[in-house]
Amino acid sequence: MLLELKDVWIHYHKVAAVKGISIAVEEGGIVTLIGANGAGKSTTLRTISGLKRASAGEIEFAGERIDRVAPEKVTKMGIAHVPEGRRVFPYMSVVENLEMGAYLRTDKRAIEKGYEEVFEHFPRLRERRKQQAGTLSGGEQQMLAIGRALMTDPKLILMDEPSLGLSPIMCREIAKIIRDLHQAGRTIVLVEQNARLALALAQKGYVLETGRIALEGDAKDLRENEQVKRTYLGM
Repeated sequence: MLLELKDVWIHYHKVAAVKGISIAVEEGGIVTLIGANGAGKSTTLRTISGLKRASAGEIEFAGERIDRVAPEKVTKMGIAHVPEGRRVFPYMSVVENLEMGAYLRTDKRAIEKGYEEVFEHFPRLRERRKQQAGTLSGGEQQMLAIGRALMTDPKLILMDEPSLGLSPIMCREIAKIIRDLHQAGRTIVLVEQNARLALALAQKGYVLETGRIALEGDAKDLRENEQVKRTYLGM
């Protein structure tokens, strides 16, 4: 198992945001976390990447415990986080944003290969490589945020609401990019409020409700679950 969360609790002051969840992510797969706002999805990703500390429980990545590891070390171990809202550096160019993703790497040849991988996935970014990131469209900024994560050469990519605020056409394009990354061998944990999209992309899913896992299983089975249909798929 590439990533395991074991009975993880996460608090904000005295309030428990995540309540004893256990999640398993196999290498090469896409696992999705779905649920309403405030269910604990983004908090879970922030805790995996070291930006938030777990109050209890364990997180293991590639056989090593990481729940007390600093964010920069988590990144160096091979976990990249594509945050909600994209968070690109608006006054820096596309290339400079990508350079920030490679700041922990020292092999210049590998870094150049990383640029080529990003531009292969996102030819639009190649066209706009000298353009300020803040002048890109929302979809292009999302591509840049994913590209910046790829520049870390990750074993695992955490994606937080990649379709948020995008047009239906751009949502389909981002979905295709996620499928392409998966086919290229990348492991992805996907947080999405668009449950229909998330369950179409993933092999396995977890439904979070008020910090607890209410349902889990194969994504295909969750798509057919009556509770999921009523609550998250609008059926």
